[in-house]
Amino acid sequence: MSDAETAELKVLDTAQRLFDARGVQAVGMDAIRSASGVSLKRLYQLFPSKDLLVEAVLRRRDEAVRSSLAAHGERTADGPYERALAVFDWLAAWFAEPEFRGCAFINGFGELGGVSPAVAAISRDHKEALRAYFAEQTDALGAPLVLADQLSLLANGAMVVAGITGSAEPAAQAKAAARVLLDTTR
Repeated sequence: MSDAETAELKVLDTAQRLFDARGVQAVGMDAIRSASGVSLKRLYQLFPSKDLLVEAVLRRRDEAVRSSLAAHGERTADGPYERALAVFDWLAAWFAEPEFRGCAFINGFGELGGVSPAVAAISRDHKEALRAYFAEQTDALGAPLVLADQLSLLANGAMVVAGITGSAEPAAQAKAAARVLLDTTR
Protein backbone atom coordinates (compact mmCIF):
# COMPACT_ATOMS: atom_id res chain seq x y z
CA MET A 1 0.00 0.00 0.00
CA SER A 2 1.37 3.41 -0.95
CA ASP A 3 1.85 6.28 1.48
CA ALA A 4 -1.06 8.12 -0.16
CA GLU A 5 -3.35 5.11 0.30
CA THR A 6 -2.25 4.71 3.91
CA ALA A 7 -2.87 8.40 4.58
CA GLU A 8 -6.27 8.24 2.90
CA LEU A 9 -7.32 5.26 5.02
CA LYS A 10 -6.13 7.02 8.19
CA VAL A 11 -8.12 10.11 7.29
CA LEU A 12 -11.26 8.15 6.39
CA ASP A 13 -11.08 6.01 9.54
CA THR A 14 -10.50 9.05 11.73
CA ALA A 15 -13.20 11.15 10.09
CA GLN A 16 -15.74 8.33 10.38
CA ARG A 17 -14.94 7.83 14.07
CA LEU A 18 -15.10 11.56 14.85
CA PHE A 19 -18.25 12.17 12.78
CA ASP A 20 -19.96 9.25 14.52
CA ALA A 21 -18.96 10.48 17.96
CA ARG A 22 -19.53 14.23 17.57
CA GLY A 23 -21.51 14.82 14.39
CA VAL A 24 -20.26 16.11 11.07
CA GLN A 25 -20.66 19.81 11.71
CA ALA A 26 -18.87 19.69 15.07
CA VAL A 27 -15.70 18.22 13.56
CA GLY A 28 -13.32 20.45 11.65
CA MET A 29 -10.55 19.47 9.30
CA ASP A 30 -7.98 20.46 11.93
CA ALA A 31 -9.45 17.95 14.40
CA ILE A 32 -9.24 15.25 11.71
CA ARG A 33 -5.64 16.24 10.98
CA SER A 34 -4.69 16.09 14.66
CA ALA A 35 -6.42 12.78 15.36
CA SER A 36 -5.20 11.09 12.18
CA GLY A 37 -1.60 12.30 12.30
CA VAL A 38 -1.84 13.23 8.61
CA SER A 39 -0.47 16.66 7.77
CA LEU A 40 -2.95 19.36 6.84
CA LYS A 41 -1.27 19.68 3.44
CA ARG A 42 -1.68 15.94 2.74
CA LEU A 43 -5.24 16.01 4.09
CA TYR A 44 -6.24 18.75 1.65
CA GLN A 45 -4.42 16.99 -1.20
CA LEU A 46 -6.56 13.91 -0.53
CA PHE A 47 -9.79 15.79 0.19
CA PRO A 48 -9.78 19.39 -1.05
CA SER A 49 -12.89 20.16 1.03
CA LYS A 50 -14.69 18.83 4.06
CA ASP A 51 -17.72 18.19 1.85
CA LEU A 52 -15.70 15.79 -0.28
CA LEU A 53 -14.41 14.04 2.83
CA VAL A 54 -17.94 13.64 4.22
CA GLU A 55 -19.09 12.19 0.90
CA ALA A 56 -16.15 9.76 0.82
CA VAL A 57 -16.83 8.62 4.39
CA LEU A 58 -20.50 7.99 3.57
CA ARG A 59 -19.74 6.15 0.32
CA ARG A 60 -17.24 3.94 2.11
CA ARG A 61 -19.71 3.25 4.92
CA ASP A 62 -22.41 2.45 2.35
CA GLU A 63 -20.23 -0.21 0.73
CA ALA A 64 -19.30 -1.71 4.10
CA VAL A 65 -22.91 -1.85 5.34
CA ARG A 66 -24.26 -3.36 2.13
CA SER A 67 -21.55 -6.00 2.09
CA SER A 68 -21.85 -6.84 5.79
CA LEU A 69 -25.63 -7.09 5.70
CA ALA A 70 -25.67 -9.32 2.62
CA ALA A 71 -22.94 -11.56 4.06
CA HIS A 72 -24.82 -11.83 7.36
CA GLY A 73 -28.01 -12.86 5.57
CA GLU A 74 -26.22 -15.47 3.49
CA ARG A 75 -24.26 -16.82 6.45
CA THR A 76 -27.04 -17.00 9.04
CA ALA A 77 -30.33 -17.41 7.22
CA ASP A 78 -31.87 -20.07 5.04
CA GLY A 79 -34.39 -18.63 2.61
CA PRO A 80 -35.99 -15.24 2.04
CA TYR A 81 -38.21 -15.26 5.15
CA GLU A 82 -35.21 -15.84 7.39
CA ARG A 83 -33.00 -13.40 5.44
CA ALA A 84 -35.57 -10.65 5.93
CA LEU A 85 -35.63 -11.32 9.68
CA ALA A 86 -31.83 -11.63 9.83
CA VAL A 87 -31.59 -7.91 9.04
CA PHE A 88 -32.92 -7.24 12.53
CA ASP A 89 -30.38 -9.58 14.12
CA TRP A 90 -27.65 -7.72 12.23
CA LEU A 91 -29.09 -4.45 13.53
CA ALA A 92 -29.15 -5.79 17.12
CA ALA A 93 -25.43 -6.63 16.95
CA TRP A 94 -24.66 -3.19 15.52
CA PHE A 95 -26.79 -1.39 18.10
CA ALA A 96 -24.96 -3.24 20.89
CA GLU A 97 -21.55 -1.94 19.80
CA PRO A 98 -20.24 0.52 22.43
CA GLU A 99 -19.54 3.24 19.85
CA PHE A 100 -22.97 3.02 18.18
CA ARG A 101 -24.42 6.53 17.84
CA GLY A 102 -27.09 5.92 15.23
CA CYS A 103 -27.12 5.53 11.49
CA ALA A 104 -24.52 7.68 9.71
CA PHE A 105 -26.94 8.24 6.82
CA ILE A 106 -29.86 9.32 8.98
CA ASN A 107 -27.56 11.50 11.10
CA GLY A 108 -25.77 12.92 8.06
CA PHE A 109 -29.03 13.67 6.30
CA GLY A 110 -30.35 15.34 9.45
CA GLU A 111 -27.28 17.54 9.70
CA LEU A 112 -26.57 18.26 6.04
CA GLY A 113 -29.36 16.93 3.84
CA GLY A 114 -30.91 20.35 3.39
CA VAL A 115 -27.69 22.01 2.33
CA SER A 116 -25.72 19.21 0.67
CA PRO A 117 -27.37 17.60 -2.34
CA ALA A 118 -24.56 15.00 -2.40
CA VAL A 119 -25.14 13.91 1.21
CA ALA A 120 -28.88 13.79 0.56
CA ALA A 121 -28.37 11.64 -2.55
CA ILE A 122 -25.92 9.25 -0.87
CA SER A 123 -28.29 8.86 2.09
CA ARG A 124 -31.30 8.23 -0.16
CA ASP A 125 -29.37 5.68 -2.22
CA HIS A 126 -28.30 3.88 0.93
CA LYS A 127 -31.84 3.71 2.28
CA GLU A 128 -33.13 2.59 -1.11
CA ALA A 129 -30.58 -0.25 -1.08
CA LEU A 130 -32.00 -1.52 2.22
CA ARG A 131 -35.52 -1.35 0.82
CA ALA A 132 -34.32 -3.19 -2.30
CA TYR A 133 -32.76 -5.90 -0.13
CA PHE A 134 -36.11 -6.39 1.60
CA ALA A 135 -37.84 -6.31 -1.81
CA GLU A 136 -35.64 -9.18 -3.01
CA GLN A 137 -36.73 -11.25 -0.03
CA THR A 138 -40.43 -10.35 -0.19
CA ASP A 139 -40.53 -10.90 -3.95
CA ALA A 140 -39.08 -14.39 -3.43
CA LEU A 141 -41.89 -15.01 -0.95
CA GLY A 142 -44.51 -13.84 -3.44
CA ALA A 143 -45.49 -11.05 -1.05
CA PRO A 144 -46.74 -7.64 -2.17
CA LEU A 145 -44.04 -5.02 -2.75
CA VAL A 146 -45.48 -2.80 -0.01
CA LEU A 147 -44.16 -5.32 2.53
CA ALA A 148 -40.59 -4.34 1.60
CA ASP A 149 -41.45 -0.71 2.33
CA GLN A 150 -42.94 -1.67 5.69
CA LEU A 151 -39.92 -3.78 6.68
CA SER A 152 -37.62 -0.94 5.65
CA LEU A 153 -39.60 1.47 7.83
CA LEU A 154 -39.28 -0.91 10.78
CA ALA A 155 -35.52 -1.21 10.30
CA ASN A 156 -34.97 2.53 9.89
CA GLY A 157 -37.24 3.32 12.82
CA ALA A 158 -35.27 0.89 14.97
CA MET A 159 -32.06 2.68 13.93
CA VAL A 160 -33.43 6.04 15.03
CA VAL A 161 -34.77 4.80 18.35
CA ALA A 162 -31.62 2.80 19.13
CA GLY A 163 -29.47 5.83 18.36
CA ILE A 164 -31.52 8.02 20.68
CA THR A 165 -31.95 5.54 23.54
CA GLY A 166 -28.59 3.78 23.35
CA SER A 167 -30.41 0.45 23.56
CA ALA A 168 -30.29 -2.56 21.25
CA GLU A 169 -33.88 -3.46 22.20
CA PRO A 170 -35.49 -1.64 19.24
CA ALA A 171 -34.00 -4.29 16.93
CA ALA A 172 -35.84 -7.08 18.77
CA GLN A 173 -39.05 -5.06 18.83
CA ALA A 174 -38.82 -4.34 15.11
CA LYS A 175 -38.02 -8.00 14.41
CA ALA A 176 -41.15 -9.09 16.28
CA ALA A 177 -43.24 -6.67 14.22
CA ALA A 178 -41.51 -7.82 11.01
CA ARG A 179 -42.33 -11.42 11.85
CA VAL A 180 -46.02 -10.52 12.20
CA LEU A 181 -45.98 -8.76 8.82
CA LEU A 182 -44.12 -11.60 7.13
CA ASP A 183 -46.42 -14.22 8.66
CA THR A 184 -49.50 -12.48 7.23
CA THR A 185 -48.14 -13.07 3.73
CA ARG A 186 -47.50 -16.78 4.17
